[in-house]
Amino acid sequence: MPWKETSVVEERIRFIMELERGDISKAALCRRFGISRPTGDKWIRRYEIARLQGLSDEPRTPRRHPNETPEELAELIVVLRRRYPNWGPKKLHVLLERRYPQMAWPACSTIGEVLRRAGLTVGRKHRRHTPPHTQPFAACDRPNAVWCADFKGWFRTGDGARCDPLTISDAHSRYLLRLQGMRDTKEGPVRCLFEATFREYGLPWAIRTDNGTPFASHGIGGLSRLSVWWLKLGIEPERIEPGKPQQNGRHERMHLTLKQETTSPAARDLRRQQLVFDAFRIRFNQERPHEALDQNCPAAVYVSSAREYHEPADVEYPSGFEVRSVKSNGVFHWRGQAVFLGEALSREHVGLAEVTDGLWAVYFCRRALGIVDERRRKVYDAGEAVRKGQISELALRSPFRYAPGAPEGPDNM
Repeated sequence: MPWKETSVVEERIRFIMELERGDISKAALCRRFGISRPTGDKWIRRYEIARLQGLSDEPRTPRRHPNETPEELAELIVVLRRRYPNWGPKKLHVLLERRYPQMAWPACSTIGEVLRRAGLTVGRKHRRHTPPHTQPFAACDRPNAVWCADFKGWFRTGDGARCDPLTISDAHSRYLLRLQGMRDTKEGPVRCLFEATFREYGLPWAIRTDNGTPFASHGIGGLSRLSVWWLKLGIEPERIEPGKPQQNGRHERMHLTLKQETTSPAARDLRRQQLVFDAFRIRFNQERPHEALDQNCPAAVYVSSAREYHEPADVEYPSGFEVRSVKSNGVFHWRGQAVFLGEALSREHVGLAEVTDGLWAVYFCRRALGIVDERRRKVYDAGEAVRKGQISELALRSPFRYAPGAPEGPDNM
């Protein structure tokens, strides 16, 4: 006959059954099963508490780990995450340390694990990324060196009205200077908003935008009426290359956060949507830490510009320039010939300087707009003329050290 097999748990059950039968004393029963009396007492107690389930082996892992995050800390982490659903562990860690400095907060990786256990994380889709284009950001080394401006993609509010959010930020500090829901992208209202921003924060040295309306046009030099006004104020318009939003990547990244937190779902009307925008702007500037700023908020880094806003004066050109007035139709007369520049420069003065035999550079303020061929009476775009080898880039170097009427500033502006 085969050997009878038994397990440790079965032996414990037999021990309890024999004990309850009462035919033999506990001491003798312990000797029969080959265990000590304290061991027998332990299994008797566990049987009295949990019945048969108490006779099974418990896991050897400790019930509490010495480095386990206390429940009250985990609860605060979850509450803060629900308030800021788009903030990651790093930003939450900074905010928790600011609000509760007396508490010892766990590492960012532990905060991420707490959020994962609470079901508050979403796996990120892995994508192949294009290497960032960093050259346009080389001059963004101090506040107001470069501002970034753009229209966030438009959407409709609950009442069907169109909302075009216009955003203006400081490239160095990421400070969101303006976030305004506009009804359209026309030059007049946009100029009024920029003027209010200049009066509040002063003037930057450059403003970087895309090539859309009202920042640029298809005219000579890509100037629009808005960028003409900027040049008269001593502000250099910078435009990224078409189809390359990564050249304005800091501003575009802010747009992603803006979309996540303000535009879905849209408010009932434009007035209520603006209240949502205003709350986001305060939160973005004063609460949200930024990794590129050593986890400081933009408001802790940004300072207003020392260049105060004043109404621009008429442009003056150096001696030796031939100055012409552009008519309302965008044409100026030069040496008996009408030359078309574009309506963006209507009622402005341009200066012409001979850069080589028969070729004259046309300047507005300190920017070279194009090349006038004296023989052919044609105007060529300055950049196109350089690319075609008609003239060297050195020959087009601005004769102005600074923008006319503007205080001293960086040489590279």
